[in-house]
Amino acid sequence: MSKIIDTIVQALLELFGQGVKTLPGLLSAFVVLFLTKYAVELVLKIADETGKRTIKSSSLQLLLLKISRIGVWSVGILLACVLAFPSFELADIIATLGVGSVAIGFAFQDIFKNFLAGIILLIEEPFRIGDEIVIGDYQGKVENISIRTTKLRTYNGERVLLPNSTVFTDAVKVVTAYASRRTDLAVGVDYNTPLDQAIAILQETISTVAGVLETPSPEIDVVNFGDSSIDFIVRYWTSPQQKQLRKVQTKAMIKVKQALDEAEIGIPYPIRTVYHFDQEKYNDYFPVESKTQDN
Repeated sequence: MSKIIDTIVQALLELFGQGVKTLPGLLSAFVVLFLTKYAVELVLKIADETGKRTIKSSSLQLLLLKISRIGVWSVGILLACVLAFPSFELADIIATLGVGSVAIGFAFQDIFKNFLAGIILLIEEPFRIGDEIVIGDYQGKVENISIRTTKLRTYNGERVLLPNSTVFTDAVKVVTAYASRRTDLAVGVDYNTPLDQAIAILQETISTVAGVLETPSPEIDVVNFGDSSIDFIVRYWTSPQQKQLRKVQTKAMIKVKQALDEAEIGIPYPIRTVYHFDQEKYNDYFPVESKTQDN
């Protein structure tokens, strides 16, 4: 019995001795991780200032910050591992990471896919942070592109997080890609209206609306002879932001209505012709008289 106790005591002493030997390395590793946190903040500050001075694109500035954060943390973690396990050399750690990366890749393939898609989006810049875009059923302003998602603020004030891989592969409409954006406003006038007069009034009216750009200039097209009206399309250009688009459209509709009223040009209601039949004489198939004669 005493021999078993001596063996257990000896094993515990050996474990304690190994723990004492590894304690400085573990403490050093914790210190390195602690200092890495402050190193990340310092590097990010330097990268942010450098990026603002040398890089015009806000997307590329954001990419520089992300790469700097990941790079510093990677170096800090590897150094902490070397200090915590002195017998485990840096080459062994890299080899282990290489073997483990295959399993990790299969387990987290969606995360890596979104990460790579986010990097490509930041580099290629199909749109920038602050642009207004339409993706599928969602439309709004791009607020941020993170490692995994693209953050979108809809026009209703809702936040939508779209996976970067979806944004990268799906069709994206960038409504603020250019300096101006066209609006097509439909207007109908009655058939007694001289078309030249209507075109002149619409052209003059839309040109005076605040927010309508002079270049490209507004255009008035006659597009259809409708059931109750001759239809026009008033084409004008504004700043591309949705908020500006709505405000100018409201002003344009108010001014067009006022101008047509002043010129005594009517905007007609739909007209329908209704025919009434004698239901006692006709049913759905035969006249009532023919049915009587057959009987």
